[in-house]
Amino acid sequence: MTPDASLETHLAAAAEAIRHAEALLIGAGAGMGVDSGLPDFRGPEGFWKAYPPFRGKEFAEISNPHWFVTDPALAWGFFGHRLGLYRAAIPHEGFQVLRRWSGERPAFVFTSNVDGQFQKAGFGETDLLECHGSIHHLQCLGECGRPIWPATDVSVEVDETTMRALSDLPRCPDCGALARPNILMFGDGEWDASRSALQEGRYDEWLDRMRGRRIVAIELGAGLAIPTVRRQCETYARTLIRINPREPATPRGGIPIPLGALDALRRLDAR
Repeated sequence: MTPDASLETHLAAAAEAIRHAEALLIGAGAGMGVDSGLPDFRGPEGFWKAYPPFRGKEFAEISNPHWFVTDPALAWGFFGHRLGLYRAAIPHEGFQVLRRWSGERPAFVFTSNVDGQFQKAGFGETDLLECHGSIHHLQCLGECGRPIWPATDVSVEVDETTMRALSDLPRCPDCGALARPNILMFGDGEWDASRSALQEGRYDEWLDRMRGRRIVAIELGAGLAIPTVRRQCETYARTLIRINPREPATPRGGIPIPLGALDALRRLDAR
């Protein structure tokens, strides 16, 4: 069978599985946002292309909480730029395809993305788990005990030649200590997981309600480097549809689709 014929066979099987699904688990990694113009930071070259001032450093080196202590202007230069980038992004039409399918049976979103694109596309907060947190929420670096709060009023001016913050840095409204994004970073022992824990509780309740139903997982752009999303989809799906242009391999019984998220969703919707 030629690669094109194999792909068509897999698309037909995936469309049939979605058509007969009794519940949908939507798993999304960074590849879901690429078609909205967002970087996925895949490997050093991908990170350096998105952020040339950091050439020579790894993404894990910069997405690290120690910078908020040792160099807050650099930390907020990076995360402030990302906050602006994610706010400006418009979710691609694949999100609306997923919303339409989700309206026809119970569905839940499990994502490692911190960009808030699912909410911007109209997905409800009660049907979504952001396992790495959200850049659109902040936490206090002090010990005042303030709960996580929205970053709605935060705007950081950034010098894109150095990727350093130029404006005043976000601070806790209660105690005045420096604030940081409520994101799980690398080597992060300070992340406030309370918001994500509430989401996780709703996810567990949803899985309990769906027990015995035919759950189809539509996994989009989730890679092997941090396989959290892939493991969730593999664990709970009766049928796994893995949409990934570079790492589409599935366990036995899964349906691999080696395409980008938007292309695959358009083709599946047409079927």
